[in-house]
Amino acid sequence: MHDTERLQSVAREKSILVRIILPEHSEGGDVLDELEGLAKTAGAKIVGQLTQRRDKPDASTYLGKGKVDELKALVEHRDADAVIFDNDLSPGQTRNLEKILGVKVLDRTEIILDIFSTHAQTHESRLAVELAQLEYSLPRLKRMWTHLSRMKMGIGMRGPGEKQLETDRRLVEKRIHDLRTELKTIERRKERQVEARSDHMTVSLVGYTNAGKSTLMNALTQAGVKAEDKLFATLDTRTRRWQLPNWGPVLLSDTVGFIRDLPHALIASFKATLEEARQADLLIHVADASNPHVLSQISAVYAVLQELGIEEKSTLLVLNKIDAVDGLAAIESARSRYPHAVLVSAKAKIGLEELAHAVSDALSSSFVDLEVETGVENGRLAAYLAAHGEVLSKRYQENRVLIHCRLPKKHVARVVDSGAIVRPVDAKAARDDGHASTSGAVENVA
Repeated sequence: MHDTERLQSVAREKSILVRIILPEHSEGGDVLDELEGLAKTAGAKIVGQLTQRRDKPDASTYLGKGKVDELKALVEHRDADAVIFDNDLSPGQTRNLEKILGVKVLDRTEIILDIFSTHAQTHESRLAVELAQLEYSLPRLKRMWTHLSRMKMGIGMRGPGEKQLETDRRLVEKRIHDLRTELKTIERRKERQVEARSDHMTVSLVGYTNAGKSTLMNALTQAGVKAEDKLFATLDTRTRRWQLPNWGPVLLSDTVGFIRDLPHALIASFKATLEEARQADLLIHVADASNPHVLSQISAVYAVLQELGIEEKSTLLVLNKIDAVDGLAAIESARSRYPHAVLVSAKAKIGLEELAHAVSDALSSSFVDLEVETGVENGRLAAYLAAHGEVLSKRYQENRVLIHCRLPKKHVARVVDSGAIVRPVDAKAARDDGHASTSGAVENVA
């Protein structure tokens, strides 16, 4: 299906942006900046904005009655086709607002799903988006077109009636089951593919959408990855070889961008796509230093990583787009909170050498020096150590061989399970003495 055919109903429509600011919302500045970027990425034409501060949303219309009247007048005055909320609405709230306003009402999740649908390129990402759309749509069938084949053509499209509602609900539930089954198969295959690359160190780019991950990947690897100044320009993982100084080749992967309040259904649906990040030896967290909300964006990314269960993984923060920063205050604010962050500009190719050395150092910390003692006939283990680590020396004692090597920590358990005797090495003493100096047990380093 062509991208133009997958454009959602919001595309090219005159839209009004709305946000309820609740007590837990702490972001400053223009609170509708991000929603405006999302709406424009989806193809909407912005004709008005409205915000309201409330202690809690109205149960029936989210907005207060006075604001609903004000919004209705704004819709009529601007001849708007749609209203887009920067909040998530219940099905009942959406129905009530559409009845009062007489135009389509979309919430934050719908606009994000809309963008994902138009940007998905591979079979895997299209399945993931369709699953998230259907899970979101299921409780909202009453206001949507009732045939499953048309539902995936647009979000928020109201149907002619409810005659086939129960039939369509069963169709949707069956399709959701089929999609989950197919995506589970893809997920297992992806896990095997990623595990098959275990002989290479892997680095994964993560970060807020439009932080410049694809541009950085192109600058580091000449990958030719599509890089656009749009939200969610990349939905499909791409992996390229990256030659690190004083290290060698590693595999660098670009991943889908995150965003504040990223729908849970999308995170679950894109689990297979995010497998690269889950299995990576190191995450490079790319943040847009020129964005006034960079600190809240960094926090939002860490929240998604926590939801994925990989917040404990080794992470290197990179402040990108430093060439676009207006003054040093923003950078200094970020550096004061994250003093070890690396400053770069992928577009201007500034700081890339410093980043490469920082990545090399970070990967080195995940290695351990070991002395592995095994029988001289155990060629398979010797080959494994050479393939997955760096063999520094070998010493033979009768029918035994002592191999001094540097090995990624993730491979230590495999060596221990082989039955070999494994001892940690004091690397500095080994260099000073010219041979391996060992002490302790493997449990201290695994």
